[in-house]
Amino acid sequence: MELKLNNPKTLNAWAFYDWANSVHSLTITSAIFPIYFPNAAVTLGSDTPGIINILGFELSNTVVFSYSISLAFLALTFLMPFLSGIADYTGSKKSFMRFFCYLGSLSCIALFFFSKGHYYIGTLGFLFSIIGWGGSMVFYNSFLPEIATPDRFDRLSAKGFTLGYIGSVLLLIQNLTMLLKPEWYGGIGGEMAARVSFLTVGLWWLIFSQIPLHYLPNSKAKEKDTNQWWLGGFNELKKVFKEVTINKEIKNFLLSFFLFNMGAQTVMYLGALFGSQELHLPEDALIITILLIQLVAIPGAYFCARLSGWVGNIKALGLIVLVWIIVCAYAYTVTTQFNFYLLATAIGFVMGGIQSNSRATYAKLCPKGEKDTASYFSFYDVCDRMSTVIGTFMFGLIIQLTGNMRISILVLTFVFGASLVFLRPLLLSPKAKAIWG
Repeated sequence: MELKLNNPKTLNAWAFYDWANSVHSLTITSAIFPIYFPNAAVTLGSDTPGIINILGFELSNTVVFSYSISLAFLALTFLMPFLSGIADYTGSKKSFMRFFCYLGSLSCIALFFFSKGHYYIGTLGFLFSIIGWGGSMVFYNSFLPEIATPDRFDRLSAKGFTLGYIGSVLLLIQNLTMLLKPEWYGGIGGEMAARVSFLTVGLWWLIFSQIPLHYLPNSKAKEKDTNQWWLGGFNELKKVFKEVTINKEIKNFLLSFFLFNMGAQTVMYLGALFGSQELHLPEDALIITILLIQLVAIPGAYFCARLSGWVGNIKALGLIVLVWIIVCAYAYTVTTQFNFYLLATAIGFVMGGIQSNSRATYAKLCPKGEKDTASYFSFYDVCDRMSTVIGTFMFGLIIQLTGNMRISILVLTFVFGASLVFLRPLLLSPKAKAIWG
């Protein structure tokens, strides 16, 4: 039986997975964990506690943080295309989504045991939480063209990100009360408050994910005999890869997405480090900044969805990227807390817009009626993850070589600018114009 599109329960359940998993993006990758990690990932009893030994390499804890993100996304880059091919072939898309969801949420719960000096627990827990989050998002995103018609993509994508921003802010505020008002919790210490916040992220993610995992449809296997699942997965991937490489519109979009996503994700994952290490802002100022970004991202996501309806997805993306270029150029000059708040406001607005618009645009570019959506979205994910790997690695490497974080930010302006080169052909393509009118 063919799945009925635009079913309200299914659409709402799909969007609700953003509510479930976005607490990881805020508390673990952006807010509390990046501030906690340099303080807890230390070598106890050493004259240089901030330098830790990872597999025989002596690295500063901030570089380890950056490289951990890079390694996690590198693993996703190689794993996800093959696994998505298997998922399409065997009809196990939701099962893969469930596996990675549980891996990520349980890794967050494990971070509760990341006390001072136990940097292996913190590093591995952080790394696997990103793998779980990123892996589940591939299969989650791939449901979009299966459950909705193209005219719903922009609004539905924006709704998902909005729910994610709201849910993550609510949990972060609750966790901040433990850090800022410990007397409300029997005088809980700062370290324990941070560790409990990691625990709440894992539980929130695990519990609320049951809603989309219940309502999202089960896929059907392509063949009754799935004993050759690994070969079928490879063939599925090879077929979609061939289609992607000959589709000029998808190819140009992915190249552009690779570049502008590199800049946006690097800012998202390492912005807190810039505020703490370069501007020496106190922890409360950094957390206020991160909350500000999340709140501004909500109207940003909806405004950019409207903008796509007015001028088309590609023109909207081009305008958003231009704002990013201005933002990065301005960030290079920021020296005060007030200017950092202004910068955060601008980042939040375009962060919500670029994420929501990118997902909806790619869903529209996928061939109409395509059943191999996980395989198609795996290539989107490869660009997402690999660009994050290169962006965060480049950021950390420039810091390591120059000791100057501002140079890394300046480089990002050129990365965003290069992405416009690949967007331009889409503006001139009759086929692309026909997709979004």
